[in-house]
Amino acid sequence: MKRIGAVLFDGFEMLDYFGPLEMFAAYPDTFEIVAVAENAAPVRPSGGPQVVPDRVFADGADYDILLVPGGMGTRREIENTVMLDWLRQASAQADLVTSVCTGSVLLAKAGILDGRKATTNKRAYDWVSGQSDQVDWQRSARWVEDGKFFTSSGLSAGIDMGLAVVARVLGDEAATNAAFWTEYIAIRDPDNDPFAAGDS
Repeated sequence: MKRIGAVLFDGFEMLDYFGPLEMFAAYPDTFEIVAVAENAAPVRPSGGPQVVPDRVFADGADYDILLVPGGMGTRREIENTVMLDWLRQASAQADLVTSVCTGSVLLAKAGILDGRKATTNKRAYDWVSGQSDQVDWQRSARWVEDGKFFTSSGLSAGIDMGLAVVARVLGDEAATNAAFWTEYIAIRDPDNDPFAAGDS
């Protein structure tokens, strides 16, 4: 069983979070999904209903896989030392570390992506890449895999990245099945980034 620590913070983007988690949920015997946040209070995304965390950072639980979503809340969280410190500790313990959209800025600010290739939402590319010159930012990529680190472009790209993680853990057929079961037309080529040309 792989325990996924799915990180919550106010202002997270819903599709960044629930999109890849839906892919993992296709295999409940392999992936245990745990919503983890700084505090136990309900967390409000950028739009939609609140989410109640299962665990808090101070619990000290280890996670095999981390999922860090993006969203407008990342603008605040890059200054949150509690978040950044926890990400450093949790990433060191995790087998795989993933981010969607501007979630990569939190990993970058924590120094976790130093010397690594990574990507982010193309509409926020300049802001994110400007937060750290220690990361080899990839402007054109649906998602980037560098060792145990997976970072994706914006929103729906996180679903494709989630499928890549499923493939890493369970094989390509499992990823193909997860996409089929959810009636999702997947982009399985990480370099196929149809939105990069329109970035700003």
